Amino acid sequence: MSRPLVDLVIEEPRWEEIDLPALAEHAAQAVLADQGLDPEVFEISLLGCNDDRIAQLNADFRGKPAPTNVLSWPAEDLAPEDEGAQPEPPEPFAPGMPEGLGDIAIAFDTCAREAGEQGKSLRDHCLHLLVHGVLHLLGFDHIRDGDATLMEEIEVRILARMGIVNPYEE
Repeated sequence: MSRPLVDLVIEEPRWEEIDLPALAEHAAQAVLADQGLDPEVFEISLLGCNDDRIAQLNADFRGKPAPTNVLSWPAEDLAPEDEGAQPEPPEPFAPGMPEGLGDIAIAFDTCAREAGEQGKSLRDHCLHLLVHGVLHLLGFDHIRDGDATLMEEIEVRILARMGIVNPYEE
């Protein structure tokens, strides 16, 4: 068996209820496959936390002292200069040593609340947010309209392959 793509730290025990390790691995593998990247040469760090912890991280790194659902810290800036363009793919550093794509934190409380408000299963909502977070690590973003359109199209395509309906449709 190959090594896991996701290196996971779970600080919030409620994540065990929905098997965050399996969800994270599934989402990360799906994104890399969609982007034509070999999961054997990359790795992702993930923190499964609660609202208090993510609010602290959000304050420290984004100046927003409030909880959010997911945060991402890419190891490398792969974002394209041209709006709506595909980011540059990451390059493995050394043979036999997985290249870190970056870090993701996901908050149980906010994810569970959003899933309930949106009438979605917690599993499906978390898969969407994990796909979203991994895409951020690969240089995708949603600040500019063209970039947002591209990122959303890719999310919808990956989620459809997982049997999850388009999260952007009402």
